[in-house]
Amino acid sequence: MTSRSVMWMDVAQASLCSCRMFHQNFQRTNKSDFPPLMTRRKLNSKEKKKHSHQHLQPQFRSQSQHLCSPLRLRCCAPGASVTCDKQSVRFHSLIVLEWDKLCNLVASFASTSLGRQATLSQLWTLDNSYDDSLMLLQETNAALQLRSHGGCRLDFSGLDLVLVESAIQHARRSLPISGAEAMAVGALLDSALCLQLNLKSAIKEDADWYRRFLPLSPVIMAMVINGSLVKMIQQVVDEDGSVKDSASSALKRSRGQVRMLEEKLHRLMDVLVRNQTTDTSLLEASSIDGRWCLKSGPGQLVTVKGLLLSRESGRGSIIEPLSAVPLNDELQQARLSVAKAEVDVLSMLTEKVRVDLDDIEKVLKNVIQLDVINARASYSHSFGGSCPVLYPPEEMDESVASCSYLLEKNTSNCKKREWILYMPEAHHPLLLQQHKQLLQETKKASRYASIRKVQRDSVSQKGEARVIDSSMQGQPPPVPVDFFIEKRTRVLVITGPNTGGKTICLKTVGLAAMMAKSGLHILSSESVQIPWFDSIFANIGEEQSLSESLSTFSGRLKQISEIRSASTTQSLVLLDEVGAGTNPLEGAALGMAMLESLANYGALLTLATTHHGELKSLKYSNDAFENASMEFDEENLKPTYKILWGVPGRSNAINISEKLGLPSTIVTETRQLIGASNEEINEVIVGMEHAKHDFRELLSEGKHHIMLSRNMHKHLFMARSRIMEHATRQRYSKVQEITEAAASARSVLRKKVREFQASATQPATAKKRVLVASDKQRITSEDQKLHASNEGLSPSKPLKQLPSSERIGLPEVGELVHVSSLGRKASVVKVDTGKEEIVVQAGNLKLKLKLGDIQS
Repeated sequence: MTSRSVMWMDVAQASLCSCRMFHQNFQRTNKSDFPPLMTRRKLNSKEKKKHSHQHLQPQFRSQSQHLCSPLRLRCCAPGASVTCDKQSVRFHSLIVLEWDKLCNLVASFASTSLGRQATLSQLWTLDNSYDDSLMLLQETNAALQLRSHGGCRLDFSGLDLVLVESAIQHARRSLPISGAEAMAVGALLDSALCLQLNLKSAIKEDADWYRRFLPLSPVIMAMVINGSLVKMIQQVVDEDGSVKDSASSALKRSRGQVRMLEEKLHRLMDVLVRNQTTDTSLLEASSIDGRWCLKSGPGQLVTVKGLLLSRESGRGSIIEPLSAVPLNDELQQARLSVAKAEVDVLSMLTEKVRVDLDDIEKVLKNVIQLDVINARASYSHSFGGSCPVLYPPEEMDESVASCSYLLEKNTSNCKKREWILYMPEAHHPLLLQQHKQLLQETKKASRYASIRKVQRDSVSQKGEARVIDSSMQGQPPPVPVDFFIEKRTRVLVITGPNTGGKTICLKTVGLAAMMAKSGLHILSSESVQIPWFDSIFANIGEEQSLSESLSTFSGRLKQISEIRSASTTQSLVLLDEVGAGTNPLEGAALGMAMLESLANYGALLTLATTHHGELKSLKYSNDAFENASMEFDEENLKPTYKILWGVPGRSNAINISEKLGLPSTIVTETRQLIGASNEEINEVIVGMEHAKHDFRELLSEGKHHIMLSRNMHKHLFMARSRIMEHATRQRYSKVQEITEAAASARSVLRKKVREFQASATQPATAKKRVLVASDKQRITSEDQKLHASNEGLSPSKPLKQLPSSERIGLPEVGELVHVSSLGRKASVVKVDTGKEEIVVQAGNLKLKLKLGDIQS
């Protein structure tokens, strides 16, 4: 162990003495980000109950089983203090990384309120194992597959799961559920049944969909849904939650009686009002606590006999007419009958629900689980995330068999890894969300300005629209960052100017690691290769504590000490501005000792930013270190937010001062004070930066040519396919023409043969017979040659007339006969007994022959 490491270990041990770290670390953070139970004032029992159930934010309320015990450090058992400290450091690190904001963003994609709470609870679970993370990623991938299918969307936006939960609680206590709760239960079961049927239909079309939807397929198919209960709820309860008249005969009769009594009271009140209305008086009929009464104006004398219910000075009086009292009494009784009939119907529904209560509760849990998974998938789809290849740190140097858990498209990355972290063009999720929101607001403002421009065609409005359009076009997207960290690297030192993007890089890596661990896709141009980290620790920003008399330097050193003690060989550590806040020489030495200790005995991977040039030299004495710097555009005097790998950062202060017009004498003297060696180092770094820049340009050009080559190969392949298709069509056309010509020629030849055969049967001279026989033989030979060329066969024996002794009888249809002209057997298709002709078929060729042309 080096002297610097010993010094760092002494500092770490001294810093671990404090046991009040939680309240000290969180005092400076906005209290609205934390539950009220973190306040320093002691709360009484009523306040504790109120705070724990009402004022606790949803994300913390839902994760109370994971975080409440670590947060209340003073209530921890003595043996659990180490666990409490580690949980507190992890929690604080996630708050520093703004993980809470990202969780709220992802939860907003859930369709239901319980789904949003469950999403926050799942994302704030800090103890996921490697297998848990793989399962979460597989669930997200399956939800995206469901979305791409289109017929099995996980949309539960029309469900009120809070009412379903209330209905389950009432049914368990044998209390009648309300109509709204019954409708919520029916809607839940109906939505689950539709999802199940859609999945079954998709699997019926293609059985491979079941595998693609894993592990969601078993969750959907495992839901037991009573279809008759759904139909009963729909028949009994209306959409607004009221019980239908058709639910029971008693209810229908009671409601009819209520309507009849109300009509009688309306007619009675109408008569009383008309009789009492004069030019100076006005009566009004109204229902007071369910009883119909008359209201008079102030100072108005009413002659109607009745019961005076109230009289106020300046507001008139309320009288229930005596003639309306019995009708009001009957109306009250009828309404009580209606209420009793509704309760009876709902009690009957409650009993039906209680029979399937366990199944309904399981459906509710599965729907909440699917809503959480769909929220992660919807976030990934909305922001264009890619599924990471997550692997355990202990398998970093070999192929990972666990890649089979992921989609097939990612299995190509399961080769022997060259990188411990591979993140091409990764975006900070919150910056990308802000940019997207800004674009939406700008488009909305532009549309509003366009409407105003149409309404008021004035110069000022036109100018306003042009300004908004230009502002919309002038919003560049966030610059993505590349992270390619080799597997031998344990500490990455990033240098660069202020506001150059160093801190954003740290947060991007930290959030990406937490996203992969929580089942979220990472916002990167392609699949990310990232190890599974058991914990992500971050020290970013000031850690000043006035109550503990800690300066910025002391507070940060204490926080780093706690991170060092809580980290393991599977942790990710992010340190911003290492060694800052004190004497530069001592700060650099302390920073070197810290990083060497983390490299040798600490986390799996440490990313640190610094302004101390001495930390750049660690790479040349320890292979576990790597340098990187943030690029700076000296021409425009602004950062580019791009990382230069393997290139240490250099100071740009003198060059910037010179370009900003600082007197040359001061610049020259400054360079002399720094020394020539520093200038030589800067020149070497400049050369490395130029080399990196040239390499990037060549790499970009190479990618461009590769893309052009792929496009050319694609076009050539398409052209080749078109040429082959054209050749096939041409061959088919030529064969068609040849077949038609052959058929026509055969028809002509057969006609000539029949003519010669007919002339041969007539008496003639011997000479004429010889000529006819020779012509017949010549024509028959030509026919044979034509048949042979069409069928690819050589000509056989010439056609000849068999002697009468060798002639056979007429064959039957389907019988095989030997055709002499073809030299092969053919099947009899048709027999003409009158002409003693038959039609035979040999392959695709049909021939009409005489009986003498065949042999048995």
